[in-house]
This record gives sequence, structure tokens and C-alpha cells, in this order.
Amino acid sequence: MIPAQVNRISSIVALALAISCSPSNGAGRAESTTVNRTDTATVAAKPAPVDSILTLADRARIQGSANAPVWVIEVSDFQCPYCKQWHDQTYAALLDQYVKTGKVRLAYVNFPLQSHVHAWPAAEAAMCAGAQGKFWPMHDALFNTQTVWESLPSPAPVFDSLARANGVEMRGWRDCVASGKMKPLIEADHDRASRAGASATPSFMIGDQILTGAQPIEQLRKAIDSALVKGKSTTP
Repeated sequence: MIPAQVNRISSIVALALAISCSPSNGAGRAESTTVNRTDTATVAAKPAPVDSILTLADRARIQGSANAPVWVIEVSDFQCPYCKQWHDQTYAALLDQYVKTGKVRLAYVNFPLQSHVHAWPAAEAAMCAGAQGKFWPMHDALFNTQTVWESLPSPAPVFDSLARANGVEMRGWRDCVASGKMKPLIEADHDRASRAGASATPSFMIGDQILTGAQPIEQLRKAIDSALVKGKSTTP
């Protein structure tokens, strides 16, 4: 289950010069804002999915040790160019420096924007792969090929080939995608992230902060190290 950090951040401070995709601008813009919020402490958590496939998919998009003291919640859209920028430039460094060292647990939260017509099917493709334990390989493949499928009339053939290339059992994956089974999880992601203060992609919830935009590792390091020093743990 995605941690309660998405539901109970008591004070959110948006930091840094950031580039992000948002519902209002579609493509993205540069932003430098500070936002203080106190209302997110009362945001109620949605029930955890009880369907076994949904539960597997929910857990599959979490990386890192269960004992990691800090959560990093990545709020993202597979068609957002700035989410791809962050994936290409910073994701590997976050994994190497914090996730693999046991300091951080990383969770991916879906936030498909209406302006990105293929963002929702991409999220379904990733989550259905997640039900087979293949979320992160599919996550990487979708971002790596974003410029290939983003302008196609239908991205389905590309998604199909990506799933196959990453060892997904195709019949089950296709049935999952066609059924819309992941819709409740994706809708819950969007709702909880929005209620916690996210309004653009990518956004990163770390401790009591939200950083918006394609943040470099230096900015993430400041927030993570601050949370580590404070001894913050955002597990339920």
C-alpha cells in the first residue's frame, strides 16, 4: 500500500526553481513558489485494495528497504516530458545514493494529466505489469520510449511490445489492460496526491515537503538529508 505520507502531510513547503507539467499549461513551465499548507493532515486515506491483483500492483511500485527511515513519493505522469527529464537525469542517482543504501523507500504515484491523452493508458500498462512484479522495468521502458509513443494515434502496439520485451506474461497483462482493472488504483493515486498538495508533475513528497518539477539530485538531497537528520519516518 502507498504510505500514509500522501494522506497526512501536516505542512507542505514547495521548494526550488522547478519545471513541471500541470493541468493548466500541459507542456510545462518554470516555477519558483513557496506554499504552506496545514489542511492535509485531515485528508482521509482510501481503503487499501483487497483484490489480489490490485494489491500486487500497489506493492510493486515501491522500491527500497521496509526499514528505510524516509519515504520519497514520486507523483508522476508517463507522458509528461519533465517526468521523463527527471527519470533520465536524476532517477538513477536517487536509486544509487539513497534507495540501494537503505536510506529511502521510493513509491511511484500516478497523476495522469488530461492534457496528456496517452498518460492514462500508460499508467494502466505499468500497473498491469506491476501485478506481475514488472512495474519498474515497464516504468523505465515507458519513459525511455516516450518520444516514440506520445504522438501516435494509439500507443497500444508500443506498450504491448514493451511488456513483451520485459518478460511480462502477455495474456494476463492484456486481460488486465482491457478490463480497466487498475482504474481504482490510478484514481486513488490521483485523488490522494491532489488532496495532499500535488498539482503538477513531477512532484516529490519528502518528509513535510513537496518539491515540484524535474528536481536535480542536489535538491532532493537537501530534502532527504533534512528528513534523515530530523529522524522523520513517514510510515503509517
